[in-house]
Amino acid sequence: MKKTVFILFVLASVTLMAQKPHPYFSVEDMPDATRYLPTPPDSNEMRFAYDTAQYRWGKSLRATPRGEKARLDAEYSIRRMAVIFSPVMGVEISETNTPQLWKLLTDANKTADYGCKIAKNKYMRRRPYMFFDEPTLVPEDEEELRHNGSYPSGHTTLGWTTALILCEINPQAENAILKEGFEYGQSRVIAGYHWQSDVDAARLVAAAAFARLHTSKAYLKQLKKAQKEFKKKKK
Repeated sequence: MKKTVFILFVLASVTLMAQKPHPYFSVEDMPDATRYLPTPPDSNEMRFAYDTAQYRWGKSLRATPRGEKARLDAEYSIRRMAVIFSPVMGVEISETNTPQLWKLLTDANKTADYGCKIAKNKYMRRRPYMFFDEPTLVPEDEEELRHNGSYPSGHTTLGWTTALILCEINPQAENAILKEGFEYGQSRVIAGYHWQSDVDAARLVAAAAFARLHTSKAYLKQLKKAQKEFKKKKK
């Protein structure tokens, strides 16, 4: 009995270790968004008028099917990426079905997230629901995210980085993949958690991170493994 428990404990530990992201670069090694992005719009700028208009647009969609998708998209995880992108990829993305792709997305997205950190911490921009003092589509996340900067959007960085990577895996489906990646970012505007300028900036962060990833031999090696795995699953 003790031996069985010990074996199960070891297996669980190995699984947890396997799931832990291993970034390809440190925060300091990633492009610094404060150096290449404009500062977030101030409330007295014309750029902010567009942010405000987009906030109202998003709010108008919350009671629609698109609003329900935005609510589900509040989940920040590779699992959510798998749900969104598996249908357009034509292959189930999961830890068990596509382990090489899963590892690639896990490690690459952790790296891309580092591209947001310096800017988020520097600007600590207030989110739309805080500015307007209004509820969001996902109230359970409000308190936690009050203490996290809005610019650039971490969710959008996740969605757009994933889309760019998957286009390398399955270029035949790139239009549908990019469409899903774009909509994941727009969900943050609809939910009331991000300004449009946060989302737009995050797509640039993701593109910069994507370029940086291609200077990593480890990333390129894992990419080849994921591409080979996908071809086998797609047959």
